Amino acid sequence: MNQRYYASEEVDPDISFATLSSGLCVPYIECGSGDPLVFVHGSLCDYRYWTPQLSALSQNFRCIAPSLSHYWPAANACIQQDFGWESHLSELAEFIIAMGLTSVNLVGHSRGGCIAYQLARRYPHLVSALVLADPGGPLQLDDQDDASLPPATNTLRMRVAELILSGAVEAGLELFVDSVSMPGAWRRSSQAFRRMAIDNAATLPKQFDDPLPGNSRASAAGVACRTLLIEGQKSPRMFRNNVSKLFEWMPLADQVTIAGASHGMNAANPAAFNRAVSSFVKGHAVQGTLSEASS
Repeated sequence: MNQRYYASEEVDPDISFATLSSGLCVPYIECGSGDPLVFVHGSLCDYRYWTPQLSALSQNFRCIAPSLSHYWPAANACIQQDFGWESHLSELAEFIIAMGLTSVNLVGHSRGGCIAYQLARRYPHLVSALVLADPGGPLQLDDQDDASLPPATNTLRMRVAELILSGAVEAGLELFVDSVSMPGAWRRSSQAFRRMAIDNAATLPKQFDDPLPGNSRASAAGVACRTLLIEGQKSPRMFRNNVSKLFEWMPLADQVTIAGASHGMNAANPAAFNRAVSSFVKGHAVQGTLSEASS
């Protein structure tokens, strides 16, 4: 294990690396046994984001959570490809193959949900079931021009990038996290989440220069596998609109709402989130609003 890969000393001692056909070395955490569940993190995150899922779902599944290139703990590695969702898509497909997996249950959140969605379209043989939690990307409606984020969102993101690049990292992160969750979300977030976001802050300006593809009726029709769409009850409208439309457009989709949660629903209400994922992967229909106490 080469220490130049790490942004801090607090690295899980159980971390492993998968060497891809491209030569990239991908860090990941693996635990449990059974059908494979591969988790794809979103903005400002890495494999640590899925801790509430790994500890619970590994009782019944083989859980695998990689950190995509440019993210912690390999942020300072000599990475050849540019930061971008296309690169991460190819990387994730290579990772699944390098792990010796013929087909996986793929779980993606936010930006990671967009990547997982696109992977299921382009590499259908690699995905047996798909879980998309508040998937990112602009919504492409039938009667509209090419999908893009609202001007106000782009203006806010320009300000976030300016703050981070000028050294006001936490101010930039607070502005961004509150915008994709709810006001006050950053200040209420755990120390572990804030540490993770700070470790990955340098990816955010790069991400803003790499717009995600639109979610459309045509692209949704290209997903052949069973899909579970998960939204937070209090998630911003853009994410809930994505979930609603993808549910309408996808031929084999279920939809659930995590009660009382916003964008980080897997951490805010992990019991409900984990129960939904587990039931769905086992082949059960999952619908409605789930609270921690619901059966």
